[in-house]
Amino acid sequence: MIATTFETARLVMHPLRVEYAAEMAGVLADPDLYTFTGGEPPTVEVLENRYRRQLEGPGNPDEHWLNWVIQYDGRLVGYVQSTVTGRTAEIAWVIGTDWQGRGFAKEAARGLVAWLDGQGVERIIAHVHPDHAASAAVTAAAGLTRTDQLDDGEYLWTT
Repeated sequence: MIATTFETARLVMHPLRVEYAAEMAGVLADPDLYTFTGGEPPTVEVLENRYRRQLEGPGNPDEHWLNWVIQYDGRLVGYVQSTVTGRTAEIAWVIGTDWQGRGFAKEAARGLVAWLDGQGVERIIAHVHPDHAASAAVTAAAGLTRTDQLDDGEYLWTT
């Protein structure tokens, strides 16, 4: 399985390329983005290296790393990603602070779920911190339901 371009009403999801690192470093520059996930804003060099690793993939033929940048009106605003193993996909997303509050995360997550459904994925999972109300709302809007199962301090949501 490989990431292919897909669109929603306002957004275009482009498969990840190393060349996106410079613009994405700006999108991901706000330390507040890491409140629930940990970490810190990446430099261009860190992103270039990360993107190279992601594009190489896991080296396991049964596992696929799928990564996209999100474009709105000609500018990158965030990313969506999925790890697919068999017929199960784990998903995640980040929208840069400057573009939050416009429904982009919900739209991109719905689009990702639809794309994965079209690839034959049967189960979709997301991990959401219990205090991250915005991510919980995005996950619910994408059609996932919260379970009572905690994994590393985060609730599992699933289709």
